[in-house]
Amino acid sequence: MPNKIEKKKKKHMGAWFGIACGLLVILTVLSVNITKITVTGNKKYTQEQIERLLFESRKDRNSLYVYCQESFKPHKQIPFVESYEIVFHSPVEIEVILYEKSVVGYVSYMSSNMYFDKDGIIVESSSGKLEGIPQVTGLTFGSIVLNQPLPVEDQGIFEHIMNLTQALSVNEIQADQIRYDNRGNATLIIGDIDVYLGNNKEMNGKILELCNMLPELEGMAGTLYLDRYDETNGNLWYSFIKK
Repeated sequence: MPNKIEKKKKKHMGAWFGIACGLLVILTVLSVNITKITVTGNKKYTQEQIERLLFESRKDRNSLYVYCQESFKPHKQIPFVESYEIVFHSPVEIEVILYEKSVVGYVSYMSSNMYFDKDGIIVESSSGKLEGIPQVTGLTFGSIVLNQPLPVEDQGIFEHIMNLTQALSVNEIQADQIRYDNRGNATLIIGDIDVYLGNNKEMNGKILELCNMLPELEGMAGTLYLDRYDETNGNLWYSFIKK
């Protein structure tokens, strides 16, 4: 029968074997790096931009590190992104799901571009210009505070802006600027063409007609008047004055 010394040796050997196996597992986990990243929900950022922002170093691609960061640490702040989550599909494959802030336009204020959502809430301040978001001019407002409503006299203007930007998006028209006069009449600036739309009535019809006309106006400069559009009459009165 094995004596006590031999039993003790076997017990120690078993303990060391267990420690060695544990270390091997830890080293294996630490050596696993993410090789496939999929980004969804992104409209304002490309896949490559998000990868650079969230996984800029080799350490940032370690599976265990990413899991711990996602589980226990606050997320990085990304401009125009409300929040994001990282979902593991395997130890080497993850999905980054973005929840971007809703932005319909921006105003210039103290050398910054102040972006607002459909309710007129200032959601972001940036020195750069966000592609596809028009500048809104002609509004009179006071001091601007982030995460607070844009202080304009007529809060109803934001419903008009929302209707207009939605119609532009549906018809895949990108405007550089939306300009309002003191009566609330809108003019679109698209390259060298000014499109006078007038008030907010029948805006969807006006933008649909604009979409049909733009190919013929390509390369031209001037002012297109669509303010007399009347869907009930079944016809369209418009004029184009060249610059």
